[in-house]
Amino acid sequence: MIAEERMARIVSMVDDKGVVTVPEIMATLNASESTVRRDLAKLDAQGLLNKVHGGATRVQEKFITSDQSFAGRHALNMREKKVIAAYAAQLIQPDDFVFIDGGTTTECLVDAITERHATYLTNSLPHAQRLLAKGCRTLLPGGEVKPVTEVLVGAETVNAIRRYHFTVGFWGTNGAGLETGFTTPEFSEAAVKQISLEHTVRPYILADSSKFSKISLITFADFNDATVITDRLPAGEGAYRSAGNVVEVEEQ
Repeated sequence: MIAEERMARIVSMVDDKGVVTVPEIMATLNASESTVRRDLAKLDAQGLLNKVHGGATRVQEKFITSDQSFAGRHALNMREKKVIAAYAAQLIQPDDFVFIDGGTTTECLVDAITERHATYLTNSLPHAQRLLAKGCRTLLPGGEVKPVTEVLVGAETVNAIRRYHFTVGFWGTNGAGLETGFTTPEFSEAAVKQISLEHTVRPYILADSSKFSKISLITFADFNDATVITDRLPAGEGAYRSAGNVVEVEEQ
C-alpha cells in the first residue's frame, strides 16, 4: 500500500470512529508501529487529525456532544493520565471516605492507589473490581449500568450517593472552562457527578491538558468548585493558572 493511500485510510478511520489507537491502525492496515506513528505525525502537521499519545482523534472541536467508549479512550494521553494519577493517589489518607468517578484517568488513579485503610465508593464497575483486587474496602451504589462508560447512573444512584459525605473525591471531565465549568455530554452521568462532588469536602478534577477550553453539553460543577490536577496547562492559557485552583504536576 502506498503512503498516500495508507494515510487516507487512517484519516477515514479517525473520521468514522472519532478516536483510534495505534494498534488498531496497525492491525487494519498491516503496517508497522513506526510507520503508523510517522503517518500520524504527518497527518497531525497537516491538520487532518490530532495525534495523541497512543493514537489519534478527530480534529477537535470546541464542543463535545457524545461520550467516546471506555475502550476507545483507554490508550489516549496515557502518560499524562498516569502522571496526574500518581499525584492524586498521594492525597488519599488513612480513614478517608473516597469517591472515585468513572473514566480512564480515574482508572489510572485506582491503579496508583496504595492506601488500603481508606474506604472507597465508586459508580464505576471496572474501578470497583480493581479496588477489590487491591484489598480495599469498596462500596457500589445501586443504579443502571451505562454501557458506553460502564458506570452506574440514574435516580437510584443519585439517591444512594446523596446519603454519603466524602472526605475526598476525584472526577473526570470532558471539558473544563473558566466560564462553563466542568462539563459532560450525558444528563444521567452529570447528575451523579454533581451530587457526589457537592457531598465531598476535598474535591479534585483530574484533567489532562486536552480538556481545557473544551465544552460539553452539561455543566456538573463550576470551575472554582474543585481543585484541578493536570499534567500542564496548554500554551496561552495563563488565565487558568491565575484562577488559583489548578495544580500542574509535570514540568513545562
